[in-house]
Amino acid sequence: MHITDQVALVTGANRGIGRQFVLELLERDVSKVYAAVRRPETVDFDDPRVVPLRLDLLDHQSIAAAATTADDVTLIVNNAGISTGASLVTGDLDQVRHEMDTHFWGTLDVIRAFAPVLKANGGGGIVNVLSALAWFSTLGAGAYAAAKSAAWNMTNGVRLELAAQGTHVQAVLFGVARTDLAKEGYDGPMIEPREVPRRSFDGLASGEIEVVVDDTTAVVKDYLSGDRAEFYSQITEKLGVS
Repeated sequence: MHITDQVALVTGANRGIGRQFVLELLERDVSKVYAAVRRPETVDFDDPRVVPLRLDLLDHQSIAAAATTADDVTLIVNNAGISTGASLVTGDLDQVRHEMDTHFWGTLDVIRAFAPVLKANGGGGIVNVLSALAWFSTLGAGAYAAAKSAAWNMTNGVRLELAAQGTHVQAVLFGVARTDLAKEGYDGPMIEPREVPRRSFDGLASGEIEVVVDDTTAVVKDYLSGDRAEFYSQITEKLGVS
């Protein structure tokens, strides 16, 4: 799938990784980008191809309305997310649910709403922006990691279900990017945000279903079938966390 002349929708498009996805889409000559955010007035791209669109992952009606409005979409980038820092055992359970409602249920709601749109427009593609934390966890990120893990396997499931309609589903995984969501005091490896959409769209062009953006995530993936004690010892040292 090539990006030129596609009609894309990016959730969480007004900052961080989402903003970089919009900029990369424009650079690759899409015909239109729906910048889907909770508050459309925050969208400030100086390009007529960018169309602000209200979409709240926790509001099904807003998702359904967005699918009705953006009925010309051929590419969905599910990027919007949160990080509450909630502890799984002692944290506010509502915050833990908020993570799951956003990353799993909200993303799935978008996919379900837009799958018929993509089918009507020839199949298209879906990019789910995930995290290396889909494959491991750290202190302070238990809820986030669990939600991203659920979203990763959900991505695998919808890929199988949507294959018959010609929709390509891609997972994008990376460690920490230099955005405002990066933890204060974190001194581990970080990537530039623009690398995420670049690697994703290059992967779409070559038909990749899973894109590993950075070396840290590649190490995590390599250790999935190995000794977990050794893995956690090495990865926490690499990331500078415990």
